[in-house]
Amino acid sequence: MKDLTGKKVWITGASGGLGRAIAEESARRGADLILTARNEQKLIQTGERCRQFGSGRILIRPFDLNKIESIPMFAASVLKEAEGMDILVNNAGFGLFEKLEDTPDDIISSMINVNVIALMMMSKAVLPYMKTGGHIVNIASQAGKLATPKSSVYSAAKHAVLGFSNSLRMELAEDHVFVTAINPGPIETDFFDTADTSGRYASSVKRFMLSPRVVATKTVDAFYSDKREINLPGWMNAASKAYSLAPGMVERLGKKGFNQK
Repeated sequence: MKDLTGKKVWITGASGGLGRAIAEESARRGADLILTARNEQKLIQTGERCRQFGSGRILIRPFDLNKIESIPMFAASVLKEAEGMDILVNNAGFGLFEKLEDTPDDIISSMINVNVIALMMMSKAVLPYMKTGGHIVNIASQAGKLATPKSSVYSAAKHAVLGFSNSLRMELAEDHVFVTAINPGPIETDFFDTADTSGRYASSVKRFMLSPRVVATKTVDAFYSDKREINLPGWMNAASKAYSLAPGMVERLGKKGFNQK
């Protein structure tokens, strides 16, 4: 395993799901952790698990990333306390599988704020601390490559994350700061408690869901590497590639499955 002893890893959305799994995998490799999410009690639980796995120093810093106007001050205080930063994992995000006309305006704003604007602002905040090298890891989605019905806002957000990551990667190449986008398909987490309140979509894809630990391991393995993207699972990535070549055909062939949400 890649040794992360002495490396400072900041993970947003660390209160559960993939964020917690990434924190635990980083802890197994000895990293110092900064854990951020809205729910302080769940963050404390993540921190306790990470101590058992052998992490270094742990800072629990709850924050609501929907409050984008407060991010610069919050990030500055955390970075000062942590005395630098080596790796930022922008994992926080949420989705809602609903037609646009049925999606509340405040949910549209929040989804863009948390999934996109907060990710950009957090990335900007850590850059002055990565002048001697670092890594920004953005958790995107296969939805950012292959859009489907009832996910128009979520897909737009993840498309934005991919575009941002690709541009930022080129901007930072000479500064020895790596930028990696993680594009998983459905993961077996509580993401669907919010995104799919009916339970129909989660039920239909349950047999295809990825394990959080598998995605987390591949993510942490990529720390301090020049990987552009990690795409999971393989068959879904193949569908995304086919879509980029023949979008009309894929939309026709996949119509029935796409509308299962």
